[in-house]
Amino acid sequence: MGDFVKTRFPVAIYRGLIIDLEDRLRGEALKAHRMIQDHSGLDTRRARRLEGMSRFHMMEKGFQEVCELHGGALLDGGIIPGSDFKVFQPFMRFEHEGQGFILGLAAMPEPSKLPVKNKSRKAGVTLNYKLSPHFDFDGTAPQIGDICILFLFARDPEQAGKIKELAIGLIDSDYEQYLFYERIDQYLADDGDVSEPSSPFSTPPALPASGAVRLKRTMKLFVPPEAPSVDDEQDGKA
Repeated sequence: MGDFVKTRFPVAIYRGLIIDLEDRLRGEALKAHRMIQDHSGLDTRRARRLEGMSRFHMMEKGFQEVCELHGGALLDGGIIPGSDFKVFQPFMRFEHEGQGFILGLAAMPEPSKLPVKNKSRKAGVTLNYKLSPHFDFDGTAPQIGDICILFLFARDPEQAGKIKELAIGLIDSDYEQYLFYERIDQYLADDGDVSEPSSPFSTPPALPASGAVRLKRTMKLFVPPEAPSVDDEQDGKA
């Protein structure tokens, strides 16, 4: 399943998106904490509840903006492609070589735990029906096209304003388990089979083994081109 997900969401193509999302979401989480801490005037219990709401909405906005910068399109009318299911959160569609995927944002109660089921996420994972084991006697079941991938985060309960884990997850259509789950650092690291494009520039000469730059032992004095040569001086004396 991991290879399948990475054909739809290839690391080599979307590495920049993933890194930018990680940076933005961590920043928004910290900003939400500082905003509530510095300006709400609430006690700890009330502040924690308000911070949770603020954090998700601020991260949600940042998620949409980053996805749009990387070519993602907000679902038209909030409707899942090929269905009449509507989502009420920012679900962004990307396409690579004719294959599409829908990327959404979700908060986990703790790492690797399923996010709370809501209408938007339940509508999104209906796209993953064909990826779950089932009987299809007449071949009329939905075929693999777009899939729904979630960009997941879990807050750090011990450090306010911090994110404990970010991950990529694919939930089955019954919303009972992950078909695929991988932390962002693992996901980015598992890109060894993708070769980097060759540089159009020639390879610079290698430095000595020591890595130091060595100067020539003998230095020649600079002679300007208009200076008379030795032969010209001898001809002038003759």
